[in-house]
Amino acid sequence: MLGDLESHDHVCRALANNASCVVLSVDYRLAPEHKFPAAVHDSFAATQWIADLAGELGVDRSRIAVGGDSAGGNLAAVVSQIARDRGGPSIAYQLLIYPSTDMRMNMPSIEENADGPLLTKAYMHWFVNHYLNSDADRTDSLASPLLASNLRGLPPAFILTAECDPLRDEGEAYGQHLREAGVPVEVQRYEGMPHGFFSFAAALDGGRRAFADATSRLRSAFGLVEAGRSADSSA
Repeated sequence: MLGDLESHDHVCRALANNASCVVLSVDYRLAPEHKFPAAVHDSFAATQWIADLAGELGVDRSRIAVGGDSAGGNLAAVVSQIARDRGGPSIAYQLLIYPSTDMRMNMPSIEENADGPLLTKAYMHWFVNHYLNSDADRTDSLASPLLASNLRGLPPAFILTAECDPLRDEGEAYGQHLREAGVPVEVQRYEGMPHGFFSFAAALDGGRRAFADATSRLRSAFGLVEAGRSADSSA
């Protein structure tokens, strides 16, 4: 519902610079004007387009990662599932930053952190009710990737969660389900941090640590182990 290319431009630029990779930010359609699954369709179409035009974009088609924060983390997880089910494009890595993975909103952290900061239980209900068409959509795996019946064969993932975030438990539950399905996954909870902290790396110690962790995982996923090596062919 919220956010655009400008709102996340500073994060994308910082990731590009620090992870030495191409970052393509997707301006997917927003609810309530465009309800579920419009954003899903846009995100997958953009991923397919990037893979199809990798050569023209200066991107290595074998080293494409997907990522996002909050709703963007939801879409990245869903795109990974769709790409696996459709036989491509090949996704090398998932960077899921406090992702929304279960639209049923019945995890303990929803109640524990109901009053925020930054994201509250009331806001979550407002967002979900405007994004989905009906309660039936809550259990659709394209809206709730945690509920997918098969998580095997998905790309390796790094999942960042925040202690004081209503979405904390569903992000960590998704990590556990991936692990049980045999997917290489690392889940890191950042103590004392609220939802949205990744965007405030310049002001929060936890944000700086999370950003450094995320960029190091991306560099590793892209095979950029040598100091100073350029990797402008990854995305």
